[in-house]
Amino acid sequence: MEVIMPQLGETVEEGTVAAWHKQEGDKVAVDELLVEIETDKVATEVPSLVGGTLRKILVGAGETVKVGTILAIIDSDDRAGAAPAAAGKPLALIKPATPAASIGAATPVPRGRHGHGAPLSPAVRRLVADNGLDVAKIPGTGRNGRVKRDDILAHLQSHQAETKHRASEIVPFSALRKRIAEHMVRSKATSAHVLQAVEVDFSGVETARGALKDAWKKREGTSLTYLPFIVRAVALALPEFPHLNAHVAGDSLKVYKAINLSLAVDLDSGGVVAPVIKNAAALRVPEIAQRIAGIAERARRNALKPDDMTEGTYSITNNGSFGTFITAPVINQPQVAILSVDGVHRRPWVVNDDRGERIDVRPVGVLAHSFDHRAVDGAYSGAYLRRVKQILESREWIGEFLS
Repeated sequence: MEVIMPQLGETVEEGTVAAWHKQEGDKVAVDELLVEIETDKVATEVPSLVGGTLRKILVGAGETVKVGTILAIIDSDDRAGAAPAAAGKPLALIKPATPAASIGAATPVPRGRHGHGAPLSPAVRRLVADNGLDVAKIPGTGRNGRVKRDDILAHLQSHQAETKHRASEIVPFSALRKRIAEHMVRSKATSAHVLQAVEVDFSGVETARGALKDAWKKREGTSLTYLPFIVRAVALALPEFPHLNAHVAGDSLKVYKAINLSLAVDLDSGGVVAPVIKNAAALRVPEIAQRIAGIAERARRNALKPDDMTEGTYSITNNGSFGTFITAPVINQPQVAILSVDGVHRRPWVVNDDRGERIDVRPVGVLAHSFDHRAVDGAYSGAYLRRVKQILESREWIGEFLS
């Protein structure tokens, strides 16, 4: 069986073997940790989908190769014993072996190792080179003494006192930060970005949160925020505006039926990833809240799976916890739109109901929508925003938790 470099995200073209957890000749069990892979979007631990013997490693730790490159060969003990997860997955990491002559040669980047021979990731090698460090003098906290990025940063921090007299310092970009920069610049150069925004009265949402948040916190261990209500409103509105749930493909628009929402997750200021909540239109607020908590927790401990990063059709980014007023988000290519959720604040608000027109104090927030003018026009995006606003302001939200 061939172990191949998977596609860990729709725009990812290559990956780096961070570390092998088995050596040639070792026995491998189904679901046993085999290899760690890093890309510009995600770092993930990859288990073996079959049991057998690791016959040959073709791409060593520290080498970067294209998606689809054969990484290793496993002699399977029993093809029928492959893990069920291997069946029907388009991103399977193991596939039936081909003749040795057909194994394509990869174009590797030279591997990096420190004094003890443990492989260094590309991000660590870059930090070492940019700062002129002797990595052999830095203790590693990773597996088998491997020096990790956090070890390098801790070492640099411990020596900052020696450079306090300097007027400035050089903070090198991590590999993830460089890839984010490249993706953002490419997006701005590709899409005709337009920003629209609406103010939303979150009184109905706040009423539901006030009634449910304590029980939710006790049961789930997480806070019931505004975000899952907004995600639900988006999932309900997008089927009415399908050209926003789409990708640009050449001179055409590829419109998707499934609502797969990419949700930006901040990695404690170390970068951003956008795992996907799939088939969001079929989920109610409690299920959405659970999905959000799950993907955020996995993202922050580098435990996202390849499938978590694929098939996104529309994006949402949330800066509300920082109290921001309005954010102009950059479109997540090849999607055509992204919604920013900003802070909700208590403000004077003009209310016009059966009691007449009056001023009341309401929880009000701004939803900012960046869209690609190649795909839709302002009237289309504006009507979509109006529909999201209507859903948030008028839906009976407590009922979502009762059925």
